[in-house]
Amino acid sequence: MKLHTFRKTRLATSLSLILGMGASMPVLAQEAPASSPSEIEIIAVTGIRGSLTKSMDVKRGSTGIVDAISAEDIGKFPDTNLAESLQRISGVSIDRVNGEGSKVSVRGFGADYNLVTLNGRQMPVTTGSRSFDFANIASDLISGVEVHKTSFASDPTGGIGSTINIQTLRPLAYGSTKAIINVAAVNDSSTEEGSSVTPELSGIYSTTFDDNKFGVLVSASYQERDSGNQQANVGTGWRSFPGTTDNDFAGGTGDWGGVPQDNQVNRPGPDDVYSVPQTTIYKFEEQQRTRTNGQLVLQYAPTDAVKATLDYTYMRNDIDTQYNDVSAWFTFAPSQNVWTDGPVSSPLIYSETYDTPADLSMAAGDYGVRNESGSLGFNIEWQASSALKLTFDAHQSSAEYKPNHEFGSNNSLSTAAFIRTSAATDFSRDLPLLAVGGGNSVQPSDMVVTGSVFGNATNKSDIDQYQLTGEYVFEEKGSIDFGIALNNVDNHSKSVNVQRNDWGGVGQAGDFDESFFPADTIHDKFTANKGDFSLAPGQTFEVLDRIFMWDFAKLRDRAETLYTPAGYVGAGDCGTDFCPSTDYASDVDRYTEEKSQSAFIQYNYESDFNGRQYDVHVGMRYEKTDVTSTSAVASYDGANWIAETEIELQATGLRNFQTQKGDYDYFLPSINFNIEVINDVMLRAAYSETIGRPDYVSIQGGTVVNTLANRGGGGGSSGNPGLLPLESKNIDFSAEWYYAPSSYASIGYFRKDTSNFISNTVVESTIYNIPNPVDGEKYAEAIAAVGSDALAIRNYIFANYPNAPGVDVANGVISGVAGEDNDLVFKINTPSNSNASEVIDGWEFAIQHVFGESGVGVLANYTLVNSENEYNNFILADQPAILGISDTANAVLFYEKDGFQARIAYNWRDEFLSSRGQETGANPQYTEAYSQIDVSASYDLPMVEGLSLYVEALNITDEYKRVHGRAKDQVLSLVEAGPRYSIGARYTF
Repeated sequence: MKLHTFRKTRLATSLSLILGMGASMPVLAQEAPASSPSEIEIIAVTGIRGSLTKSMDVKRGSTGIVDAISAEDIGKFPDTNLAESLQRISGVSIDRVNGEGSKVSVRGFGADYNLVTLNGRQMPVTTGSRSFDFANIASDLISGVEVHKTSFASDPTGGIGSTINIQTLRPLAYGSTKAIINVAAVNDSSTEEGSSVTPELSGIYSTTFDDNKFGVLVSASYQERDSGNQQANVGTGWRSFPGTTDNDFAGGTGDWGGVPQDNQVNRPGPDDVYSVPQTTIYKFEEQQRTRTNGQLVLQYAPTDAVKATLDYTYMRNDIDTQYNDVSAWFTFAPSQNVWTDGPVSSPLIYSETYDTPADLSMAAGDYGVRNESGSLGFNIEWQASSALKLTFDAHQSSAEYKPNHEFGSNNSLSTAAFIRTSAATDFSRDLPLLAVGGGNSVQPSDMVVTGSVFGNATNKSDIDQYQLTGEYVFEEKGSIDFGIALNNVDNHSKSVNVQRNDWGGVGQAGDFDESFFPADTIHDKFTANKGDFSLAPGQTFEVLDRIFMWDFAKLRDRAETLYTPAGYVGAGDCGTDFCPSTDYASDVDRYTEEKSQSAFIQYNYESDFNGRQYDVHVGMRYEKTDVTSTSAVASYDGANWIAETEIELQATGLRNFQTQKGDYDYFLPSINFNIEVINDVMLRAAYSETIGRPDYVSIQGGTVVNTLANRGGGGGSSGNPGLLPLESKNIDFSAEWYYAPSSYASIGYFRKDTSNFISNTVVESTIYNIPNPVDGEKYAEAIAAVGSDALAIRNYIFANYPNAPGVDVANGVISGVAGEDNDLVFKINTPSNSNASEVIDGWEFAIQHVFGESGVGVLANYTLVNSENEYNNFILADQPAILGISDTANAVLFYEKDGFQARIAYNWRDEFLSSRGQETGANPQYTEAYSQIDVSASYDLPMVEGLSLYVEALNITDEYKRVHGRAKDQVLSLVEAGPRYSIGARYTF
């Protein structure tokens, strides 16, 4: 049937939205009776075009700048991953974890500054950040997602970039019985050890009773996925120095990690800054993920004036991880390097040689975690009179991250062969190329067990939220929205580590049969381009291409038997130090309570000016928040130098307890104005003030220090419950042209003046007053005698002070001595508010076009974001630079006709600052530009009504993710994840 054409007014848009929500099956246009003064057309809502039309109508009918994604049908979202769909919206970009969309950034603001709600309710998170992990929720349960880019007084606070509201299915919206079954098989090409095909199952049943007064909807989703990845990492990061710094301690300019003035090609000058790598690691990971989602919704509408909804949403994500790695840690012995030009200089080739063979380390891990959450909500809407509508909403939600494996939520067991005569890395290409003297000759008989860490960590978040809102419509023009809300967020995190610091090795080489250490290769597993050491002519390098891919559980069991003395009572629930502990009372325990009270009022006015319809919305929101943080953290009273780069802290067995508080309140105004200046052209303008609360880790109290220090000192972190939110004053303009059915073009400008920036302050502290074994007379004498090589220094002290206090030659330990050695200095990272301000502004361009009845359509968008304060790589200190600022672009080409749908989607995000710190201190991390192409297709079988088959392929060009430091040559991480394919069938009846 050929549809009538008409000018779609905002009234018609609203009508199409209501009808689109009421049914997602095709609704055909009907001709109006002859006596009707006008024709009203009902838009056909079906498939890709139907989804785009509904999303466009949400945008057009909104009272602010809003973008949306709508389901193509009940239980059929455009992408199997919710974040993958959201990235099609202008200004929206995503972060991927293991190749799957996880967190969302909007207009350059990272996930912590975008508030995600589920049916208008704040959801608990367990990552310590405020960002919702979209990998935990199945898209089958979702009816739509709205991204509010301008703020209203009625919007909850927390979203400076946007407020993202996820809408789940409701039975009364469909008004009839409907059921869907979806079955799919997934092939993830990245896995080497897992199943080649894993299942995905989902189902939905919705029905109504008693003349559509009572509705029930049940939905469930179960998904398994086996995946893997290859990584090349630079351990704890890069250490950065002024160009004048070297490691000549005797000369007075020495600093651990500094490079000498000689034996360098193009050595950084005195006016440059330079960085040196801590290590080079190749890591091969396998992961098994099982995601289970479910929802029960009960609705009752006894009259047209009352509708009650009771719903329960359950989400669980079980993730098991195994890995093997091989690494060479640089000891910062005298090095011979090839450097880039300044002012920010990096080694294209970094190389060290050792008088005493160092370790070639090979570690493995095998652990599992569970993310589980449940939300019970109740909502009642009451049309008290023709003028007054009241809504009460309450929910109690909890989420928990916890161990789900006998070996803990994280672990690492290390082995090593002490055969490394040199180490060098070529950083001139994307993939760092590691060369190790003697590395390719390593044999199973060379391997010994070294240190291990078994960790258990839990994080539980509980939210109690109560909201009462109302709308009063005046007899004349205008209405008032008002409301109050109470929101309590309780976060409780606990962790405990069982750590064996036997990094020098235990037992003897040959303790293990050769079968424990099966050999494998490295570089055939990577596709990224790598260097070849051609920039260092005259030097010989042995490129490492050998790794033992040993079984974690098998070797752990054998090591536990070999190295647990009779009668020994050690740490961990097993008592042998080779397992995790569930005694959280022995380590870190933090509890944070955040109580918020809010109230708002908003006046809405609609009228026309010279025949052009407009509306204006003026509001004020008040927010008051109180924070209380209670912590218990471990304390220490000694330090032992146990290996070249490891200084182990000695715990007292006691904990420090502390309670800290903070509070703040804000009045937040907003105004939104919209006008249809000519037919089908909307102009919008908005001003608002918003806040972005600090992440939950930053407001936790208590100072936690790392249990291992190095010759450069110790590290640690401390939260600050007194932190104030990031503040933003926002201006938005938008022009939208709805020039044809299902087609529009828009352009928008936004500006956000931010202040109260939160940055990390590094405070040097001698907390605990621990004598430092590498800062005293014996250590200074050794440096003067043998130079800065760690092995040489240790051997000198052992040879010349065998019976001195703190020197244990038999066990290879040098301890700090009170009164003789200076106190160990810790660099404590503490978040604090600064007076810095920053302007973020940008432009958004979007177009959606359907080519008549051809079935072909396209949507494309580009967002340009500018930051006033870019991170200055030349400054060796933390700076007020907002994370995540980047340009983004998306394009989707689709075809839909006669039951066949096909879509190809391109997503691109430019380079952005992803972190302002590395484990080595205030050193930046940049995630490099990334693009991905996804394709999908489906076909409705004509011989079986309601049955469709579909295929999907993600990342078909096998792109990889790369992160670097102050310069592109300073790679921190390169991860290859590979394409993913699925084939499935969907049956609706």
